[in-house]
Amino acid sequence: MSDEKFMQAAISEAIKARERNEVPIGAVIVQDGEVIASGYNLRETSQQTLSHAELLAIEAANEKVGSWRLEDCTLYVTLEPCPMCAGAIVQSRIKRVVYGAPDPKAGCAGTLFNLLEESRFNHQVEVTSGVLQEECASLLTDFFKTLRQRKNK
Repeated sequence: MSDEKFMQAAISEAIKARERNEVPIGAVIVQDGEVIASGYNLRETSQQTLSHAELLAIEAANEKVGSWRLEDCTLYVTLEPCPMCAGAIVQSRIKRVVYGAPDPKAGCAGTLFNLLEESRFNHQVEVTSGVLQEECASLLTDFFKTLRQRKNK
């Protein structure tokens, strides 16, 4: 049940992104059963490549724990991490990633590649996929449908 509870928190972050006309992707980082950091996409607002939900949450978690190592943490994210985020997850030593919707265009936690469980790296991350998948996916499909409708008017 806790995976669903924390994914709901990530979904809440994604809704914050949507309210800012950002792609609705949200992330939370959990340590010892408590959310210690969160983030949502801000790439359009900031015009910064690195403003993905996962990276913002990792940065906040680093500040919270006072270390770049997040070894006892789980990251919950509404969309499967891209290559950039997957690399940061491995580098931060996050123990586990739980994601909602797969990403057929950039997913690097099992869809296109699995950088998180790559045995040649010095750290592997346990992956759980499909948690609240329909809810996570509908946030994205509804957002892009609305965006296309606005452009066609």
